[in-house]
Amino acid sequence: MASTGVGMVKKEKAGKKEKPDRPKASYVPGTIQPELTRATRSMRTFLTNSLSASGVYAGQDGVIKALAGKEALTAGAIAALLGVKPPTMTRTLTRMEAQGFIRKLPGESDGRQMRAALTPEGEKHLNAIVYATKAAEAYAFAGLSDKELRQFAKVLRKINRNFGADPSDDEGFGE
Repeated sequence: MASTGVGMVKKEKAGKKEKPDRPKASYVPGTIQPELTRATRSMRTFLTNSLSASGVYAGQDGVIKALAGKEALTAGAIAALLGVKPPTMTRTLTRMEAQGFIRKLPGESDGRQMRAALTPEGEKHLNAIVYATKAAEAYAFAGLSDKELRQFAKVLRKINRNFGADPSDDEGFGE
């Protein structure tokens, strides 16, 4: 009896030869995290380099975007939005105040609590930040379809929820 080659070659369709069946790659634990870290660092480096001429440093772009269009936010609220620790945010806000990007205001109900608001100087950088972010995404996601980007965003939101990130923060590509 002649071999049918099942599993070796797919059937020919209308005169076209198809590629041999290949086993699908299996997930190997420990292989995704390094790739994700490398991609995150590469994207962050691209964004940082894009913003360096404006004097905006890594992390400050997120603060400016978080404060855009808002009267003021506490350091803790900004830290929560950006997924950083409050002491890190306090240091960032102190530097941004020295650069003239934000001004510090007393808390509404507790004068010991500090709130941050964008200054006109800080607002000047918003368009550059939005442009640089879009450029970084375009560069990083070149060659990916809209469907792949939606799936990727959905997977990232699930990962963030697994780590306790706010599930109501569903900005992005949608599902």
